[in-house]
Amino acid sequence: MNIEDVRSYFPILNQEVNGNPLVYLDSAATSQKPVQVIEALETYYREYNSNVHRGVHTLGTRATDGYEGAREKVRKFIHAKSTEEIIFTRGTTTALNTVAASYGRANVQPGDEIVITYMEHHSNIIPWQQLAKATGATLKYLPLQEDGTILLEDVKEVINSNTKIVSVTMVSNVLGVMNPIKEIAKIAHENGAVMVVDGAQGAPHMNIDVQDLDCDFLGFSAHKMCGPTGIGVLYGKKHLLENMEPIEFGGEMIDFVDLYDSTWKELPWKFEGGTPIIAGAIGLGAAIDFLNEVGLDNIQAHEHRLAAYALEKMSAVEGMTIYGPMDPDKRAGLVTFNIADVHPHDVATVLDAEGIAVRAGHHCAQPLMKWLKASATARASFYLYNSEEDIDKLVAGLIKTKEYFSDVF
Repeated sequence: MNIEDVRSYFPILNQEVNGNPLVYLDSAATSQKPVQVIEALETYYREYNSNVHRGVHTLGTRATDGYEGAREKVRKFIHAKSTEEIIFTRGTTTALNTVAASYGRANVQPGDEIVITYMEHHSNIIPWQQLAKATGATLKYLPLQEDGTILLEDVKEVINSNTKIVSVTMVSNVLGVMNPIKEIAKIAHENGAVMVVDGAQGAPHMNIDVQDLDCDFLGFSAHKMCGPTGIGVLYGKKHLLENMEPIEFGGEMIDFVDLYDSTWKELPWKFEGGTPIIAGAIGLGAAIDFLNEVGLDNIQAHEHRLAAYALEKMSAVEGMTIYGPMDPDKRAGLVTFNIADVHPHDVATVLDAEGIAVRAGHHCAQPLMKWLKASATARASFYLYNSEEDIDKLVAGLIKTKEYFSDVF
């Protein structure tokens, strides 16, 4: 990877913020978009904006080809068996809620157990809380080690014959921990449970093979992987999706409507009621083309180097607390941290004055914050367009932040 070449595709990075060159370190929240994606969206709206599937005119055909072509790109991207297993959603949140509301309501009963972890994003906690309340099931949490990692021995102890659903994030958006999804899925299946994966922080950064992982469901979002907002994917094994009921009803997802009953279309369309997210899907397809051109292996290796560099440089700052494993081989390209006696919102505000964008808050992971004994943290997250120079500017900004608040107080 030539970072300057990669950065040249991202026009938003060529600007100053508060009088300083922009250093964007918030890709875990949302990534920036390359010109290929921006142009794909513009071309759709300028040249062949139309609804899909329903019309036989030229614009409708082009739109349908673009929409369904994106579905095939997603299939190849995650190595699914069939496009019937690829459902377009509004994002990871919708994907996880669909599994909980459709598969969960039909298959979970009183006395059953749902297993998740303390590190989950709220989107992978609340649907299961609601499912447990509605069905009388029990929600259980896998324990974490001191560095935030999961031991398979604990997984084997918590998951049992009562477990019906196991749902785990591929990569923690706070700790950066990369979880052993394949091994957890094997344990889940040995106990008769299905494996659900939150892939929001995994899909943008590493190769995913759902058949090798043997996960039953996987959700991820386009906006974290160079694509547009408002579009995501639910992957599900075909035999599971075929036996699930849709949770949204209306146009497009129906086969036949009578006065008092209706039947549904076949997969994947029975889960895509109404006018679908056409431009979003086309933009996601363009993002996948871009990521494939750069190479997911190259991206992951680049982020690994950045994480190792950041851990080394940031840990040298006096008063710095870094959360998650200090071994870069155990984490993805983000570092969550706090500076002693400085609120993370103040850290983010001072950094912003230097043109450096980081995240501050609970990161939609309040149970994990409680486990960390922190009300909030700051987070710097890296992607394919970041460099060691960005990290050097971050560290300089952190030292300046610490000195500023030392002088104030």
